[in-house]
Amino acid sequence: MTSTPKPAQPISPAAYGALAGALKSIFWYKRDLERFIRLWATDHPSLLAHMDFSGYKWATADEFVDRLMANERQYRYLSLRMMAEVSQLTSFPALKRHENAESLIAEAKEAVNHLRGLVDRQRVAHKQQSKFDDELLTYRAVIEAQHGFEAKLAALKERFLELERMNNRQKAGRLFEPFLNDVFRLFDMEPRLSYSLEYEQIDGSLTFDTDDYIVEAKWWQEAIQPHHLYSFNEKVRRKGKNSLGIFISVNGFTSGAREAYRESTPFLTMEGLDFFYVLDGRLTLDELLRRKKRHANETGSCYFPATMFPGE
Repeated sequence: MTSTPKPAQPISPAAYGALAGALKSIFWYKRDLERFIRLWATDHPSLLAHMDFSGYKWATADEFVDRLMANERQYRYLSLRMMAEVSQLTSFPALKRHENAESLIAEAKEAVNHLRGLVDRQRVAHKQQSKFDDELLTYRAVIEAQHGFEAKLAALKERFLELERMNNRQKAGRLFEPFLNDVFRLFDMEPRLSYSLEYEQIDGSLTFDTDDYIVEAKWWQEAIQPHHLYSFNEKVRRKGKNSLGIFISVNGFTSGAREAYRESTPFLTMEGLDFFYVLDGRLTLDELLRRKKRHANETGSCYFPATMFPGE
């Protein structure tokens, strides 16, 4: 009598989640992630049918892995091979050209190591034809895999409120820069931390809709005065004719500052309430900046807070 072979051990949701996390970490630029996915899916065109690569990087990675997971019978070998190869990565050329390569590579190594641990355990499970019995490990991995956009946004909102409550305002100011960096990274705006030129200090820069923006950020107790904007205006204009800027002041701008750049401006402004609208999920950072830029192009004014948006 011939025995019926046991079905293959399912790939754990934790392993799929770890693969998505690794893909988000080992690629900084969306186009690099897209090339990687397309290369792996060369023999499976149906896997990429109607897939939108124009969204956020994290969304692209999640959608691709969700498709693998949803049709495991068809893509099982591809999934296992990809998990095995990604988990063995030791160098990350797609990150080396970035200004913050050291910290980004450290994050990538951590994500790959996490995937490697799950792949090793998956191999054991396949060999024994049994389920993972490490409930804690699985629980943590699944939670991390499901720690999507809304959860990250909520965590950033809590960080913002913590900074607002801090009595040590000097410390809050120092922590504001990495907070902004994490916000811009969440929305795939390729932020760069502060850097120095020969004659000036720049708080940072970011890329949005193919445009590069110089960023200056202040969390002062008082509102920004006109002379602060004059100085920033010179920084932006020195970068070139088509340079753009974003001046962030959590506690706003004086009426004189707003009036100074009411009819002609090379920069946008953001206030604390603008950030809160984004962190509260009322609108995306993309939508916020597009509305501000459209308003600046149509009116010449640097000032258009989210509280003035139609429907808000």
